Amino acid sequence: MKRTHRPRPGDSIAAMPAAALLPAETPPFAELVYPLATPPDSGTTVEVAPGVHWLRMPLPFRLDHINLWLLEDGPGWTIVDTGLGTEKTKQIWRGLFADRLGGKPVTRLICTHFHPDHMGLAGWIAAEWKVQLWATRMEWLWGRMLSLDDSDHAIEVGIAFYARAGMDATGLDALRQRGNAYRKGTVPPPSHMRAIGAGEIIQISGRGWHVHIGSGHSPEHACLYAPDIDVLIAGDQVLPRISPNVSVWGSEPEDDPLARFLATIERLRAIPASALVLPSHGLPFRGLHLRLDQLARHHGIHFDQVMAACTDWRSAQDVARVLFTRELDAHQMIFAIGESLAHLHNLERRGQLDRRLGEDGVIRFRALGAST
Repeated sequence: MKRTHRPRPGDSIAAMPAAALLPAETPPFAELVYPLATPPDSGTTVEVAPGVHWLRMPLPFRLDHINLWLLEDGPGWTIVDTGLGTEKTKQIWRGLFADRLGGKPVTRLICTHFHPDHMGLAGWIAAEWKVQLWATRMEWLWGRMLSLDDSDHAIEVGIAFYARAGMDATGLDALRQRGNAYRKGTVPPPSHMRAIGAGEIIQISGRGWHVHIGSGHSPEHACLYAPDIDVLIAGDQVLPRISPNVSVWGSEPEDDPLARFLATIERLRAIPASALVLPSHGLPFRGLHLRLDQLARHHGIHFDQVMAACTDWRSAQDVARVLFTRELDAHQMIFAIGESLAHLHNLERRGQLDRRLGEDGVIRFRALGAST
């Protein structure tokens, strides 16, 4: 399973996709250590730690890949995350099953969270190998619900939500055309599963992987840490060059996901700073606590920018244009508005912003104490 390679310092990572995470780079990057600067080629694997193998699957976005992990598991393999639910991803998996698994079967499937690039093929792999999906309950429930919902009601709820946030007609039309994007990129997850939770230790080939739960990017994101080899499978919770998307969504229009994300940053400091972090996007790196500091600082900068923008009444779309200065297409604006609302809601709950509903049906925010 090993493939020899020469690290190339300074390898860059593509910008984020419109359909999963929004680009939000957080310098400086040079202080993080990248021990494996060359990713595996499509359909191949690299052993990054004893019994831990790295593979990549393509994504049809500006961020063109997801990192997946194969763990040696006694007579078989544990897969961590699946890739997007597309025929192209299935074809790559079939090649891996035939050529790269050393004749050993898949014996377990773990998904860090419900997003389609992570759980998109969980139903297919579970059926192919007759194995259970291991995931947190909340992630499995969200994946099942969104993949099976073929009604128009959720789309109309979303359109009303973004209209209140100030989205223009072009963006609302794009939202209608987008429909249930989750359902399009996912094979429905299995109808049964094995729930995992915080503090649990999953034994894989005699090695204990400790479950750490994150939130904010998704409801109940599972990260896995193996102390004996000092390796953290971080999923999307900690990425080396980009901030995970933390958004308010139409399903929970009054949510404060950023509070949960910032609390997760503090909880993850329980994992040693020396850990080799295996992220879902980008390159494996060392410097976990430094990266957590960078993520906290990134959101602190955004808080300052929001407060500076809200000296008068501003909609979430107004704020999105301040936080994300490059040109965004209509689909990217969906995520930008969600991120902006996450910052606005957190500041409001901390007593720094007020809100009002305008006669045009748009909710706007203003700093408390700002002159009229």
